[in-house]
Amino acid sequence: MEKELDKVVEEIMSTPNVSGCLVADHQGLCLASKGTAHVDSAGLIVALSEQACKIQPNFKPPTVCLETDTKICLIQRHGTITGAVYKQKA
Repeated sequence: MEKELDKVVEEIMSTPNVSGCLVADHQGLCLASKGTAHVDSAGLIVALSEQACKIQPNFKPPTVCLETDTKICLIQRHGTITGAVYKQKA
C-alpha cells in the first residue's frame, strides 16, 4: 500500500501550483507528506475534517478550503483517510 500511496502523492505533487500534500489516517497519524505540508499538522487536518462532517452528518464529507492571500489548503476525507493539498494561488 505504501508504494501506491507514494504514487498518488507524486501524482498530486506534479499538478500545477501544488506546493504540498499530506495524507493521514482517522487518528491523525501522518501516512505521507511531501512539499510544504508538515507532518505535525496531520492531527489538526483530520480534526478540521471531522468537525466539518458534523455540520451535515448525513451527507458525504465536505471539502474544507482554507485560503490566504497567496495560498490555498484543500482538505478532503475519504472513508478513514484524510488528504490535504496545499496550492499556490495562480
